[in-house]
This record gives sequence, C-alpha cells and structure tokens, in this order.
Amino acid sequence: MSTAGDETGHAIRLTIPAKPEYITLGRLALTGIARMRPEPLGQEVLGDLKLALTEACTNSVRHAYANGEGTVEIVYRLYDDLLVVEVADEGEGFEPPAEPRLALEDDELTEGGLGIAIIRALADEFEIRERAQGGSSLRFVKHLS
Repeated sequence: MSTAGDETGHAIRLTIPAKPEYITLGRLALTGIARMRPEPLGQEVLGDLKLALTEACTNSVRHAYANGEGTVEIVYRLYDDLLVVEVADEGEGFEPPAEPRLALEDDELTEGGLGIAIIRALADEFEIRERAQGGSSLRFVKHLS
C-alpha cells in the first residue's frame, strides 16, 4: 500500500489479487482511511461505502480475468468534503447493462448489473470506463459534508 498526500487530500493505492478472499483487505483499508478524517464518518455512511466498494471489486474479480489470475487496483482519495474510490483492472473489460435485471435460469435467481445499480444508488457520482491500457475502471464519489 502506498500513500501520497497533497494540500487538498490523501491518495492511497492498494493492489490485491483478483480473488474474492482479498476484497476484505479493500474494506479494511477503507475503514482505516475513514478514520483519517477529523470528524469520523457515521456507521451508515461507512457501511454504504464498504458495500459500494465490495460491489466494485466483485465486478473486477468476476468479469476481468477468465483464469482468475490478475490484480485489482483500488485508489482511495480522501478530501475534506468527499471520498473518491477508483477500482481498476487490466482484464477483459466489462460492459454494464443499461438496466439491472433479475432472471430465472435453471430455477435460480441470477443477477445482471445489480452491483452497478447498488453503487449508483449509494454514491453521489459514478462512472465506469474502459482503460486505454486495457481493462476497466469504475469510479465512485461520496460527498461527506
């Protein structure tokens, strides 16, 4: 994990293997970063941010690498009045559906785009894009004031 600060905020970068069991590290880092604020985040706001981060990381873990080998990079930028989180990978890319859908397949409920809908609902700003060097970048912003 590396840290860089400037006059307006702090940036922290965490790179994890693209495996579900490592997503918890991203959540723990988010908790620690939230404690860097002079005024702590409320439990509800922190819970929402953890859920949004989990969904963003899960998209990279599920969709980026066919063989499960690769990394997910999480960049947290903490400012006085907002938190910016970017989750990026170098995998195959991910095209989110226009609308979330739930479908019955083989008598099981499957999700499609529901994680993106959750992030959009919890964040104040949201964008997903393809990276020039390959892969996807999902960015969300939460206003803290």
